[in-house]
Amino acid sequence: MTTATPPLLAPDAVRAFLDEHGIGTGAGPIEATRIGDGQSNLTYLVARGGERVVLRRGPRPPYPPSAHDMLREARILDLLAPTGLPVPRVRAVCDDESVLGVPFYVMDLVPGIVIGDELPAAFDAAEDRRGLAEAAVDALAALHRVDVASGPLASIGRPAGFLERQVSRFASLWPGNTTRQVDGFDEVAGWLAAHVPASGRAAVVHGDFRIGNLLYRPAGPPTVAAILDWEMATLGDPLADLGYFLATYAEAGSPPTPLDLTPVTRLPGFPTRAELADRYERASGVAVHDLDWYQAFALWKGAVFCEAIHTRWLRGERPDDTTFAPGLTEGVPALIAAAAARIAR
Repeated sequence: MTTATPPLLAPDAVRAFLDEHGIGTGAGPIEATRIGDGQSNLTYLVARGGERVVLRRGPRPPYPPSAHDMLREARILDLLAPTGLPVPRVRAVCDDESVLGVPFYVMDLVPGIVIGDELPAAFDAAEDRRGLAEAAVDALAALHRVDVASGPLASIGRPAGFLERQVSRFASLWPGNTTRQVDGFDEVAGWLAAHVPASGRAAVVHGDFRIGNLLYRPAGPPTVAAILDWEMATLGDPLADLGYFLATYAEAGSPPTPLDLTPVTRLPGFPTRAELADRYERASGVAVHDLDWYQAFALWKGAVFCEAIHTRWLRGERPDDTTFAPGLTEGVPALIAAAAARIAR
């Protein structure tokens, strides 16, 4: 006997929730379309009458208790709104798991363009290619300039010992996320733990800051309209964000990995990682150091996330994934090899 898989989005339940919160009230049925390239949490454009909003939810359970916390993500967006950072406005939050099976929230739709596998014609000029990458770095620097010494944002994390905890946490997650032996994982973990850099001042750390998690304004010079996907945000070392951004930035001539989710940046006209690191240092006021460590950590941490996706696929828990998860059979070892290459330099 098989159990039916619950729908990811139940139109009637969502319509009732929108009615309850006065979003498109009385406008009839909804139309929902999956958007974004997220491999864990799910994002939908929900249209109802003349109103369009965005609904964000986690994947189907089971997953670790601290993962895919949409309630926390919505709270962080609310806390960031007064800072002037480009973040969407949260409209409603649902903690009742009987509605969709998991918590979710609804936010404003921000008009914009997501850069993915292809470069939109609006940004195809040489100066726009450079501008896309530089606008991303400027947005990251602005995030890291936000004051976290006091106020509500001071409560979202514990910056002291951030890097040590991160290495320990992801090392501990690996055994439960994998069903195979992948060479090099333990060796990279050991090197990272033995060479943790000294952190400077604390900042809001996004945790998944990359070009694919940005919305760009559809017209004019490249400008970030919204920073998306705040599930992993906390307080910690801002260079962890920079290292992740650079490790996931597809530079011409660099070996591809599963974290190359915006491969267009390999095209001529895009700046190098070194140029972007220099721009970040000038814009943020954060002294950049130990970039090989931070990039190796990002690739190694990415291997843990990707191996969890691969294992769920092997177990049949990602039945609709026919490309990304199967590619992780070779992709996860490639991430660990890329991390090892960073620490060998």
